[in-house]
This record gives sequence, structure tokens and C-alpha cells, in this order.
Amino acid sequence: MEPLRVVVADDHPVYRDGLRLVLCPTDHLEVVGEAATGLEAVSVAAELQPDVVVMDLRMPEINGIEATRRIVSANPRVAVLMVTMFDDDESVFSAIRAGAKGYVLKGADRSEIVRAVHAVAGGEMIFGPGVADRVLSYFSALRGQHSVSPFPQLTEREREVLDLIAKGYSNPELARRLVLSPKTVRNHVSNIFSKLQVADRAQAIVRAREAGLGGKERFTSNAWPA
Repeated sequence: MEPLRVVVADDHPVYRDGLRLVLCPTDHLEVVGEAATGLEAVSVAAELQPDVVVMDLRMPEINGIEATRRIVSANPRVAVLMVTMFDDDESVFSAIRAGAKGYVLKGADRSEIVRAVHAVAGGEMIFGPGVADRVLSYFSALRGQHSVSPFPQLTEREREVLDLIAKGYSNPELARRLVLSPKTVRNHVSNIFSKLQVADRAQAIVRAREAGLGGKERFTSNAWPA
């Protein structure tokens, strides 16, 4: 197996030397280039087209976040792993938005850094333990905010009906499940379509599923239920 080609970008020569020793060929890794500034990192990445750039956050000329943005924009195939001493929210999420595939704190042990390089090269996103907790908490909070009241224009009963529609229930099944008359079910479905501004059941299911309703579908075919 060909070793992964890595560029190390850090303004401290001692740390670059340390990373070169950590990322040794015995782990199927090869350091093919180095950079001491953000602009140099962009230039070296463009010239060498490595598999991974290990990037420091604070760099001269342009910082690691801007350098990451330029590298990924020029060649999305290059994975950037941020290795830095800064673990504040602004730094972490700015790096992610810029296109970094991983964020590991300096001080991580050798095996963690090697594992992170392999992970981002393989298309994964990886974060150091403390950073991972912060990222998970952030996205969990977003999901919680999103799920508080999906489709606030719908009544509670209409949301219940939409949830069952998204699970694949037909109108007769809705009537039996909710103990409602067929006419009442049809009225609820019609109101839902009108409020969501959708033309048919298929569009309603798509909207519901995008909002997190429906859970696991009851139907397994490619066709929408009647």
C-alpha cells in the first residue's frame, strides 16, 4: 500500500520536526512537505497535492483557518487536519466551516495523531476527546431546537396525522389508528397539504421526513402509499 502523503504546516520548527518523527513511514505515512506560514501551506499543498495537510491554527501571513479554506476550495480531495492548542468554540467551528476534516489538540499522543491522519484521509471527520464532546453538544442542541415544534402552523392533531403519513399509513389506516371517521381524516390531510403548500402525499412525506417526523417507514417499496 502506498503511504499517505502528508504536509506539515506549523510556524514552530521544533514542532514540525516532532510531527515528522511522529508521522513515520512505518505507519504508511510520509511527510512530503512542510510550511511555516499560512500562505506557504496553500502554495505547498497546491504544488504537492498531498492526501493530508496537518495544519496549525495560528500561522503568520494568513491563519490556519483561511489557509484551510483556500486549500479545500482549490482541491477538495486534500483533507485538512487541524492540530492546535486552541479548543475554544470559535476556533473549532470556524475550522469546521472552513473545511477541516478533523481537530486534534496539541499534546495528543502519537497514536491519536496517526489515527486522525488516517481517518481524515479516508473521508471521516475526527475530533479529539474534549473537542468531540463540544461538537456533539452543539449539534444535539441544534437538533433539540429544530424538534421543539416542527411545522408550528399545524395543530397537534395535524402533526400527529402527518407523522403517521410519513410512516406510510394510508387514510383508512389513519382512521383506524386514531379512531376517527374517514371524512375527518380526509379533512386533516387536506388541511395539512394546504398549510404545508404541497400538492400531494408524496410531497408531504418528503417535507415531514426532512423535519424529522415519521421515524422508520412502514412501507418498503419504492412507491408512495396511496
